[in-house]
Amino acid sequence: MVARRAFLVLGLAAAALAACGPKAPKPSDPNTLTVAATAIPHAEVLEFVKPKLAAEGLNIQIKVFNDYVQPNVQVAEKRIDVSYFETLPYLETFNRDKGTTLIPIQGVHVEPIGTYSAKWKSIAEAPNGATIAIPNDASTEGRALILLAKNGVIGLKDPNNALSSLKDITSNPKNLKFKELEAPALPRVLNQVDLAVINTNYALDAKLNPSKDALIIEDKTSPYVNYLVGRPDNKDDPRVKKLAAALTSPEVKAFIEKKYAGAVVPAF
Repeated sequence: MVARRAFLVLGLAAAALAACGPKAPKPSDPNTLTVAATAIPHAEVLEFVKPKLAAEGLNIQIKVFNDYVQPNVQVAEKRIDVSYFETLPYLETFNRDKGTTLIPIQGVHVEPIGTYSAKWKSIAEAPNGATIAIPNDASTEGRALILLAKNGVIGLKDPNNALSSLKDITSNPKNLKFKELEAPALPRVLNQVDLAVINTNYALDAKLNPSKDALIIEDKTSPYVNYLVGRPDNKDDPRVKKLAAALTSPEVKAFIEKKYAGAVVPAF
């Protein structure tokens, strides 16, 4: 009898523990899609298409980030459905370094990267030995160096290598001193350096006008298209396809051209 009571007590305890244990994740809401984005211009473009998608029965929840790492991490971990903020070279580098398998779904726009200065009105005015701040992630650093090389500021071993680094510089006529910083920090140090190569989203966020304030800037032939990115398991999700279609609609093209006046260029 004692043994039977002990067995019953253990059984009830086990059932209680099971009831208190972690619950199975709820299935994804078929009418909601979560999107990781940086604030400008990505979240602004998403806010523009949000009402149209809502009228079609799709609610998009925009999660704004101020860095380039966490959006992809959270998409890879399935905490967020898709991201919209990055170029293909960055995505490829991220997958390689982090062991993820994120995939490009739809190219949307180009943000021409530019070189800015709070001290000088042209690159030529910058003195010998001037300090220039550039993004420190591999793909964006390469992009910054390519911009400088194409404008004769430096020479590169391969001016078309998207992953060029400081060791690939073959000539540096002005003896520039390079300072590698995280991309979001670049506008904040503009007054502390001679020059800074800044991503357009962060330039816009800092109230810089790329088409007017940049000393040199990529032209419209830039291959650095910003993509809507997802995972192999959700690339064919109807919600993702609906968002991709909305982001490449004539209405979005007109919105980008009017709002950003060349600082952001439609890629479709």
